[in-house]
Amino acid sequence: MRAARCEVHGDPDKIVIREMPDPVAGPGEAVVGIDAAAVNYPDVLIAADHYQVSFPTPFTTGSEFAGRVLSVGADVTGVAPGDRVMGSAMGGAFAEQIAVPASSLTTVPDDLDMIHAAAFNVTYRTAYHSLRTIGNMNAGDWVVVLGAAGGVGSACVDVATRLGGKVIAAASTRERADLCRPLGAIETIAYDEEDLKVRIKEITGGGADVVVDPVGGPYAEQSIRALTWGGRYVCVGFAQGEIPKIPLNLVLLKGAILRGFEIRTLAGHAPEAVTRGAEELTRLVADGMKPFVSETFSLNDVPRALTMVAERRATGKIVIDMTR
Repeated sequence: MRAARCEVHGDPDKIVIREMPDPVAGPGEAVVGIDAAAVNYPDVLIAADHYQVSFPTPFTTGSEFAGRVLSVGADVTGVAPGDRVMGSAMGGAFAEQIAVPASSLTTVPDDLDMIHAAAFNVTYRTAYHSLRTIGNMNAGDWVVVLGAAGGVGSACVDVATRLGGKVIAAASTRERADLCRPLGAIETIAYDEEDLKVRIKEITGGGADVVVDPVGGPYAEQSIRALTWGGRYVCVGFAQGEIPKIPLNLVLLKGAILRGFEIRTLAGHAPEAVTRGAEELTRLVADGMKPFVSETFSLNDVPRALTMVAERRATGKIVIDMTR
């Protein structure tokens, strides 16, 4: 099989396409023939060795995929060869095949094709749990989404709108922010052109109930200052590159709740929330929800796709189409 390999940590252009042995399913595992794999910002960080966990080289990049089960190992129940599945792993998705624990796979809803299924699992679970499990979002809340034109951001706009939130989409430029209006954003902010704190307070008439922030940098403090009393700020990542330092007097004065979310550890800490989220997301997909996929690339173009995400030029989700 072919795979996109990180043989030395660094920029995306260092990733190379190699022929690798086909994986074999061990006990409890399934081998999936990958039809599509989504590109996520952590893929860039892992390749550069800037992620929270370090991965020794060489390894196959990519973390989110959809495809069909090719074979299963001993003691596997719940999936069988031919099943349409989607899943995530800390690496290995930018390849024609992957071996993963069968228990980590989810059936692809009938309403999603493989391209959209590949883009769904990580971003929409991140969006749902950032909003509901961590952010305690309720219908009628003012919800501000930073980096709203990106993969996680656009999913947050979509999910929050469908759950009854009043969504403000914030992005670096007016053009990027306006991409979120079809997803349900009722107002937009271009935070590289406008004062984020002032605009949030103007739009909401008092402050945001929930802020979801995958961007970090200077926008974190600005958005916390724009929370209403008791508002919730959810840190999802630092795509801007700077990890912000927050003055704790803001938390004290606003009665604010600051929480972080990292999908890798959620199941171990809150399994009941994972179950509830899966059920609600399945219902939303049946009602017509699907990811905003802006562009697809071939496996040979993985470096270019990762560069677009690294440089924050991507809108929505970028997907690697293995059939190209």
